[in-house]
Amino acid sequence: MAIQTTQHIWHNGSLMPWADAQIHVMSHVVHYGSSVFEGIRCYSQGPLEAPKGAGIFRLREHMQRFLDSAKIYRMPLGYTVDELCSAVIEVVEANDVSPCYIRPIAFRGYGEIGVNPLKSPVEVYIANFPWGNFLHGNEGANVCVSSWNRLAPNTMPALAKAGANYMNSQLIRMEAATNGYDEGIGLDRNGTLSEGSGENLFLVKDGKLLTPPLANSALSGITRASVMQVAKEMNIEVVEQALPRELLYICDEAFFTGTAAEVTHLRSVDRILVGDGTMGPITRRIHREFFGIVNGLLPDRFGWLSPVTVKSMSVAGETVNA
Repeated sequence: MAIQTTQHIWHNGSLMPWADAQIHVMSHVVHYGSSVFEGIRCYSQGPLEAPKGAGIFRLREHMQRFLDSAKIYRMPLGYTVDELCSAVIEVVEANDVSPCYIRPIAFRGYGEIGVNPLKSPVEVYIANFPWGNFLHGNEGANVCVSSWNRLAPNTMPALAKAGANYMNSQLIRMEAATNGYDEGIGLDRNGTLSEGSGENLFLVKDGKLLTPPLANSALSGITRASVMQVAKEMNIEVVEQALPRELLYICDEAFFTGTAAEVTHLRSVDRILVGDGTMGPITRRIHREFFGIVNGLLPDRFGWLSPVTVKSMSVAGETVNA
């Protein structure tokens, strides 16, 4: 579905009308994919009929990763973490909509053409818009193992959330959709599990929570880290290790995490049911705790949410692929 536009976009320090946020076709990013970005959720706190406000999920951690991604690509943004956090809050409050998705992006703009980007200016934008569920929620997702591998180490930096990396993600996602699946899972260059096209991966086996390490070409997911934090508090053993593909078929539970997926259990992999196909008990415990905190139904004991003043509420359940 199409993005629901809002009124304002933040650009290089000030708000501008949504319709005016345009770039030249000869911008470096158009030709060479020279961008880094973030995806962040802002959650409504409490029922829509009596909202308690809104909270941005792990804002500072997202902005730090944004800066880290830019640093890897030698892309000076000119803003501190605090300045970027303030900019996000500014645009969310100016557009006055929650729940919403927030998209900070920095890219090489209109300057010189050629692979070397260093003489092209860096542009920083932050947009937000109404956004709902991405995958299939409590129904679970039917996924496949992709024929496309994730980026090999020392080819492109998997720790950078860069636009060019997502060409690989697009191949995984399009192949899955063409073959009737909700999502695909990429393997690393050694044939062990890495992640989905835009989600980190967790498996449950014999009561342990297993996830591929970052060295297996996986993004350092902020929702991933949050789930691990919750699991450890619940005394669920969390193991980061290389995982063979076939463990997908014999594990007890499996789920994706990410800004879009949040916590989405996998119903099947390659048309083989994961367990009995329903959300398993460990996934359910983590799912309830995560959504309880971000939706303001449980105390924010980890300090995940940055409060914002938002009066309007977007339509719940709207699905936008972005």
